[in-house]
Amino acid sequence: MTNPEYQQPRASFQTWGPWALLAAAVVAGVMSARVVGVDRVGLVVCAVLVPAAVVLQLWAQRVRRKRPGPNRTSVCLYLLRWAFAFVLTWANPFFAFYAVTGYYIAVRELPRRLVMPGLFLTAVTMSGSEIGGWPPHGVTLWLGFFLVLAVNMGMVSVFTRYALQEEARSLNQAETIGELERTNAALQRALDENAALHAQLLLQAREAGVADERRRLAAEIHDTIAQGLTGIIAQLQVVANAPDLSTARTHLERASALARHSLGEARRSVHNLTPVALAADGLPEALKKTVSEWGERTGTRAEFTVTGTTEQLHDEVSATLLRIAQEALSNAARHARPTRVGVTLSFMGDEVTLDVRDDGTGFDPAAVPERTRSGGFGLEGMRARAERIAGSLTVESEPGQGTAVSARVPLVRDDR
Repeated sequence: MTNPEYQQPRASFQTWGPWALLAAAVVAGVMSARVVGVDRVGLVVCAVLVPAAVVLQLWAQRVRRKRPGPNRTSVCLYLLRWAFAFVLTWANPFFAFYAVTGYYIAVRELPRRLVMPGLFLTAVTMSGSEIGGWPPHGVTLWLGFFLVLAVNMGMVSVFTRYALQEEARSLNQAETIGELERTNAALQRALDENAALHAQLLLQAREAGVADERRRLAAEIHDTIAQGLTGIIAQLQVVANAPDLSTARTHLERASALARHSLGEARRSVHNLTPVALAADGLPEALKKTVSEWGERTGTRAEFTVTGTTEQLHDEVSATLLRIAQEALSNAARHARPTRVGVTLSFMGDEVTLDVRDDGTGFDPAAVPERTRSGGFGLEGMRARAERIAGSLTVESEPGQGTAVSARVPLVRDDR
């Protein structure tokens, strides 16, 4: 790859430089012909070779456009131009203006191995001109010729080396620029792909958020309205079979209280606030009231215990554990028919554990997934709630041996 900014002036000189040098040589040759003593043969040689040099230059430019060098044709053209320049300089030393063209086109038209020999031929022509013209007369002029030739070749070697180094630097620069352009293009493509991926991830996150919110609302409805309605139905069934008006009135009052409680829970669930039981009390007090009220409604002996140093928990942690306790108690009332239930809240370092145990009928936990696939929010709902705050839920049960539900969640304090 070649640097266009570096090649443009070179290409301009390759096109117009030889013409300018040939024109300068012709003018200098005409003006100096009498001074240097050009004879009739020299004049004839100049009259023939100058037009030939013009034709050669036109042909060389045409060939260069079709087949840029270096190649065999460009080597032949270089040697032919050198021969013209050598003979013209022999006839008149001032035609060295034309001979100097060889210095500038050698690298372009000659293979690398022939560059120095080509420059040497041009240096021979130039050295002959600089000592007064060809051929040197006498030993002194021959010694002067070789001295001038050595100086010319030394300068040519130095300048050629610098020119090749500059060209190599320009090529490296051009390659670096090209690599940077390719890298920038690749980065731009990566940025475009990342933008598309980002948009896709945003869409997926939005859809996941919508789905998660739907699950949350479904679970909230199940934990509030559904459980409340279940309790109301249970109280009304008792009313229907009540032996006296006093008993019926007691259960009607409980049903009314459940309805009001469920309505408050429904309103707070819609606004994504904490459960009603946590509005004024901490988690231990809320769990104690929940267990006590559940025991009164179901007629089951229910006990609540707190172990460890009580901490003020974050609202999300408190709400999660309260919902899990409510669901576990609701499941026990509907399926286990227990005579005794124990709920324990344990503060253990950086964890909080909620255990709900009953002595009911028990069940086979392996069969639960088959039932929950129908859309229930029982054990799977409790497990999802615990995992949502980086916790876990385990269930231990056997038919006829009761059930133990244990939820472990991180202890996140309320810093307000």
